[in-house]
Amino acid sequence: MATTADADAHLDAREVDGAPFDDIAAALDALAPDETLLLVNSFEPEPLYDVLEERGFAYETEQVAADEWHVLVEHA
Repeated sequence: MATTADADAHLDAREVDGAPFDDIAAALDALAPDETLLLVNSFEPEPLYDVLEERGFAYETEQVAADEWHVLVEHA
């Protein structure tokens, strides 16, 4: 899997007004087969993991600060 610095697309869920799920779904829909998405969140987005797996994505999660999590997503 690519590194967070190499991600093709970025979405900082902390900047989304309201629930970010629709924005995340749109970012996943726009992701080409060979691209990666870096999702930044203020907490570990555990509920998202099942959705990613169901939609055919692989992911790696890293906590980079007390209130910052990076999830690197790509097609499985």
